Order: sequence, then C-alpha cells, then structure tokens
Amino acid sequence: MLTVSKIDTRSKAQVRRFVELPLRLYKNHPQWVPPILDDIALMLNRRKHPFYEHSDADFFIAVRDGRDVGRVAALENRRFNDYHQMRQAQFYLFDCEDDQEAAAALFDQVSQWARARGLNRLVGPKGFGPLDGYGLLVEGFEHRQMMTMMNYNYAYYPRLLEALGFEKEVDFISCYLGADIFHLPERVHSIAERVQQRGALRVRRFASKRELIAWSSRIGEAYNKAFVNNWEYYPLTPNEVKFVVDNLMLVADHRLIKIITHADEVVGFLFAFPDVSAALQRIQGRLWPFGIVDLLLEMRRTRWVSLNGAGILPEHQGRGGNALLYSEMEKTIREFKFEHADLTQVAETAVQMRRDLENVGGKAYKNHRVYHRDV
Repeated sequence: MLTVSKIDTRSKAQVRRFVELPLRLYKNHPQWVPPILDDIALMLNRRKHPFYEHSDADFFIAVRDGRDVGRVAALENRRFNDYHQMRQAQFYLFDCEDDQEAAAALFDQVSQWARARGLNRLVGPKGFGPLDGYGLLVEGFEHRQMMTMMNYNYAYYPRLLEALGFEKEVDFISCYLGADIFHLPERVHSIAERVQQRGALRVRRFASKRELIAWSSRIGEAYNKAFVNNWEYYPLTPNEVKFVVDNLMLVADHRLIKIITHADEVVGFLFAFPDVSAALQRIQGRLWPFGIVDLLLEMRRTRWVSLNGAGILPEHQGRGGNALLYSEMEKTIREFKFEHADLTQVAETAVQMRRDLENVGGKAYKNHRVYHRDV
C-alpha cells in the first residue's frame, strides 16, 4: 500500500526520516555527493531559516509497505511572487525510487497544497535561496556532482516528471574549463589593466578571513543587486543576505574570493571554492566529530575549483567590468594551480555570460532543467 503524509517539522524523528532518505537511495553511488545533513534539516526549521520570515513550506514523504520511497518539499515564496506578480508554487528536495505511482502521489499532494493557497503554477526544483542549486540533472550523469552547489539525480527522474505533465521552464548549464585550454585573449587582460589604471574599478583581494568577513555585508548587498535581471531573482531580505553570506564565509578560502570596487562600493565579485566533493562523499553528510577535518584537508589537495558566483552590477557592465572578472577568473585558476574548473549553473537566460564562456574554451558538460506545470 502507498501512502503520502506531511512531515511534522517539530518532530526530530520525522525530520531525520525526510533528511536521510537520499542516503539510502544513493548509497555507494559514485557521482552523488551527500549534502551536509544539518543544512537540509535547517530548511525544515521554521524558527531559524530566514525563508520563513516571509514565506511558507511543507514537506511530504511517500511510504510503500512500510518503506520510505520518496519525498518532496512544497514552497510558496511570497517575495518572489510579489516581485514578479505571479502566483507560483515551487517544489524542491524531490527524491524518489523509480516508482511512477509514488511520484504522482507526491505531486498530487503538492498541487493540492498549492491550490489551497490560491497558487496556479508549480515550478522546480527551486529551493529556499540562491545557494540551493536549481533543476533536475538531464545531461551529464557520468560526472560527479560539484559539492552541494548543484543537484544530482538518477536519469529516470526527468521521465517521472515529464510523465506527470511537467515541461521545461529554463536550463542551467555548467561549463568545464581545463587549465590547459583556458587562455583569455591578451586584449581582455589589456582591457582589465586599463580599467584599473584609470582608477574607475579596482580588484580587491583579502589577506585574511577576518578581513573578508569585515567586507561581508557590502559583498552581500552587491550580490543582491547583481542578478536583478536573472530569471531566479527576487529581492532578498537583510536576514537572507546575511544567511547567504555567512554560509559562503564558512566554506570560503579568503584567497579565492575577489571583489571589484568602485570607490568604496562593491560592484562585482568572483566566488571560487575548492571542490571538496570527495570529502563530502566520505563523511556522508556528517561534519562531526571528524568530518570537518576531512573537509579542510581536501581543500588543500583538490585540483578542482568551483566558480560559483561571478557578477557585476548592471551599470558597470560594458565598462570593462566583465573583462576584469574574466581576467581574475583565469588568474585564480593559474595562481592556485587548479587543473579543472567548474563554472557552476549559468542560466540559459544569461546569454552574454554563456557566450563569453564558450569564447574562452568553456564546454557545457552538465545541464540542470527547471520544470513547470499548471496546478
């Protein structure tokens, strides 16, 4: 018998069931990277996650004959809907065995949940904030997930959704750059140097983690403004900005974070992170007591870097700011002797960035698709 029930987020046992279901589903899968389990549990914490200051979510789990076989989260992001004048529900944290009936039952619950709130459209996977990763993987199953900055799923997941009437909303492409082929044209470096010589824009690097943290609020403000034209944008609250920045600071190597300033204002940024996927697989989502040590050691030995967060405020684009970003991107890869770079999840709507990446040798090697359907 198949049943679907709503998780009581006040129950530690039920939250644990929901959070840990993928550990069994993907056990020993060579490409799947477990999330930090405490980070997922935080998404179910209505008292601590800033999303709940303005919006709501519920969580459902499917059980067949006493075994948990699927899960999904239903979200109403009211700030997104108000900004875009929409009545959209989102789904996230969808995981399921290859069981069409279970998938249908889960999304029936999500659709009922959405209709009860006057929402008429369902979009996802799309999470609680900009760090959660978008879409289902539809191409690139042979490649390992890049930390927890993107989702990984079995190849049958798109089939489950498409059989339920879901259609493509937008694709997010991740590009691979090998250090041996990433060579910017000299004119790009020349433009970057001229921009800095004129003094209009400057690149700032950080000598310590403490110095980086001192700039964190200004970096957060720039982050909130830089993606205003993106499909996924909505104005983050101050607490959401702090939440994003605090999470970035936890995993950041200060030497790999660079900002672009105009006077004392942050107008651009480049976030690069050593890929610790191998360590995350070993610790199976548990930081304590020894997982954190494994992560720190992996940061030193990995030859992969994730470039996940490159942006410049719209008013400084076309004035040398883009050249400055790409110049610093190449310098980051070469200075720290990374051999492989993943430019993580660039929306197909970011046409200029996609074109720029192709021009410097980036090759699309993963595609994550966000789906929609009416409810």
